[in-house]
Amino acid sequence: MTTSRTLGVPRMHKEKGERRDFLPPLLAAAARTGTTVVLERGVGAGMGLTLEDYQRAVPNLQVVERREDAFACDAVLVLRTPEVEEYERLLRPGTTLISMLHLGTRPRRVAALRALRCHAVSLDGLVDDHGARLVENTLSVAWNGLETAFAALEQRSPERLRAKGPTLRVTIMGAGRVGRHAAEAAIKYGNRLRWADWTARDVPPVMPSLLGRRLVADPAFLEAHLATTDVLVDATQRDDASQPLVKNEALAWLPPHAIVCDLNVDPYVPTGKPPTVRSVEGIPMGNLDKWLFGPDDPEWSKTIPQGVPTGARRAVVSCYSWPGIHPQPCMELYGRQLEPLLVRYLERGYAQPPIDALDRALLRASLLDPTLTVGTPAPEPSA
Repeated sequence: MTTSRTLGVPRMHKEKGERRDFLPPLLAAAARTGTTVVLERGVGAGMGLTLEDYQRAVPNLQVVERREDAFACDAVLVLRTPEVEEYERLLRPGTTLISMLHLGTRPRRVAALRALRCHAVSLDGLVDDHGARLVENTLSVAWNGLETAFAALEQRSPERLRAKGPTLRVTIMGAGRVGRHAAEAAIKYGNRLRWADWTARDVPPVMPSLLGRRLVADPAFLEAHLATTDVLVDATQRDDASQPLVKNEALAWLPPHAIVCDLNVDPYVPTGKPPTVRSVEGIPMGNLDKWLFGPDDPEWSKTIPQGVPTGARRAVVSCYSWPGIHPQPCMELYGRQLEPLLVRYLERGYAQPPIDALDRALLRASLLDPTLTVGTPAPEPSA
């Protein structure tokens, strides 16, 4: 395919708490390829950036008022994809959508993009030759999730944090990158400043435990372990997203004050073939507007499909976009990671045949990847 000569950068128009946008240095790098950058007015405002900040970085920046005009470009760069229902209105044939697309687990997105004859670079699908993600923020997924979990524990059960009380126990399911980061974050109560404060107040220390799937699948072990757990962390990555790893009834094994910290954030897709369910059965999924759900929260009834058991409940922290809790450092990291890949794409498109690791990564993240099989797990959780 030909290289892209215009790059649209629209706002996401997601929940109010979603304040992330790509930053001026990344767009400046795109412009240095000779690409015209087309920016929707208001990009960056949620992080305190002004239009002048972008114009200083990109002197020939084109500013548009309408979202549709930012999408009417050869390539469109936006962190989180629009809803599938918006594709036909926003995208034109031949456009390349560069976004967190999770192509392996979103068959409707794949079908819609192909039907519109669009191209794609899935940011979460940019992996090196060894399968490691190139644009990811698993550190913030873990730390931000644990930060909210301990805040919820303090809010709901302050007596559990009394000075010199029993050791706090955090059970982490999954020992991949997110799980390992979660163990470190748990020891620091999810926030280094909080760790200094709580340590000075003699709040009990944390003992994290990492469980592999064989222990999670052992009901007798799991029941005994959850009985003394203060925070249960789901950092798993499943081979089969149609089956939960933890049945809803197991939540009753947790103490009443326990917090479930959902770092996996797989969606419910009851109409999928096969359907996708949460790895911890019967819990709600949050976003940047709302990530704490008490056992009596109406969202348990509103957002969980009928037929999914929800009888056993504990307080849950869940957010589709954990890195967005602290948007500026998140986007600084994404910008540094994405810059060489975006520049290569704008200069060369999908090189055929690919000549190096950058080309191979772009091809693997595209709809042209011959190994793309819709329904396989995405390589690590949320944007």
